[in-house]
Amino acid sequence: MQVDYAIIGAGPTGLGAAQRLSELGCGSYAVFEKNAYAGGLAASFKDGHGYTWDIGGHVVFSHYEYFDRLLDSLMGAEQLRHQRKAWVRACGTWVPYPFQNNIRHLPAQAKWRCVRGLLPGHRPEGAPANFRQWILSVFGEGIAEVFLWPYNYKVWAIDPAHMNTTWVGERVSVIDLEGVLKNILLEQDELGWGPNRTFAFPATGGTGEVFRRLAARHAEHIRYDCAVAAIDPAKKTLTTAGGETVGYKHLLSTGPLDMLLRDQITGAPEALIAATGRLKHNGVFVAGVGARGRALHRGEADDRCWMYFPEDDCPFYRVTNFHNYAPANVPESDPGRAALLCETSFSEHKPEDLAGLMDRTVKGLDTVGLLAKDAAVESRFSLTVDYGYPVPCLERDRILREAQPWLEAREIYSRGRFGGWKYEVSNMDHSVMQGVEWAQRMVRNEPETTYTWS
Repeated sequence: MQVDYAIIGAGPTGLGAAQRLSELGCGSYAVFEKNAYAGGLAASFKDGHGYTWDIGGHVVFSHYEYFDRLLDSLMGAEQLRHQRKAWVRACGTWVPYPFQNNIRHLPAQAKWRCVRGLLPGHRPEGAPANFRQWILSVFGEGIAEVFLWPYNYKVWAIDPAHMNTTWVGERVSVIDLEGVLKNILLEQDELGWGPNRTFAFPATGGTGEVFRRLAARHAEHIRYDCAVAAIDPAKKTLTTAGGETVGYKHLLSTGPLDMLLRDQITGAPEALIAATGRLKHNGVFVAGVGARGRALHRGEADDRCWMYFPEDDCPFYRVTNFHNYAPANVPESDPGRAALLCETSFSEHKPEDLAGLMDRTVKGLDTVGLLAKDAAVESRFSLTVDYGYPVPCLERDRILREAQPWLEAREIYSRGRFGGWKYEVSNMDHSVMQGVEWAQRMVRNEPETTYTWS
């Protein structure tokens, strides 16, 4: 078999590339997907009790007109629109997200602690050497200790001192002392920050429905249950796990960059393998808890989208009220059922007992008040994702500057959440557009703008 474009992975990036190649009139492409389904980390599953679950708390928002048009062509009117309602649980109370903008909700001592850290002379000056220092220099010791340090360790599964700051951008809301005091004294909340303040969600099928429909457009080009075992860059061939050899002109890999060099490419330099082996990532245990009975929030129906948990009285760092995203996410669209999607990270720096984590998750939901008092848990769905988030570690940018040019000199392009290893451009829209822009570069020689490493 010979194709012009070989694509490894039928996730958002691989499918984005296939879509754009097709639009540009290129029919000589093949997508090799190791799983029996499309979507990658954006896939969705229905469990035996009728609950639908995503692999983590995905929402659909966009920085790109192309992505918006593509989504509308796939889903049409079968999308639900939401206003973000996110909260943080800290110091025994609930604080609207972003936490640092809304500390007026904290108990008095914690509130003063956060304000004191923002006062002149209480924050270090000079350029921070890592993300932990950046948090301290921007937000002060109070906000750092109450929320940002423990939360970031809990989600990344690594000390923020081992992370760089080049990724921050729109991912972290920055606020000054004047804004904090204004919100406290006027007793007002600031809720509108961030690109995901409004978002869409499929009416049925979870986030994965978007990519099931996109994959259906390219069904004759996708090979499911077809992992790639080896890539020979000198011969420009790949070999599948089943032993088939496929020739290509250009290859797009959307799997993890470290695995690409270590396990798939023939003759990759040992130094490069060692370098990409120093890239950091976490794993995520995704637990879906389906229950008859919904908890209340402050005595009323809980209309929150998701919640963050920096403290250690529960294992998860985030819980999504998945029943609020779409009625069809629960059996029979029953408004009396709750679908609680919980995420707990792990790594060598933050080990977790995965065997007992579901029980700890259910207990944690009860501890933080997310299970109704009379709730009957009827579904326990879990997935363990070894590659959850690519950590922007201190060495990351230097490693990418070594690895990506070497690959591209051999017509191998590594893109996507873990192919590119840049968390700051790994949202769903970013990931699709990395594939789209790669295709445009291959066919039209147009520069990529979403993913860069230099």
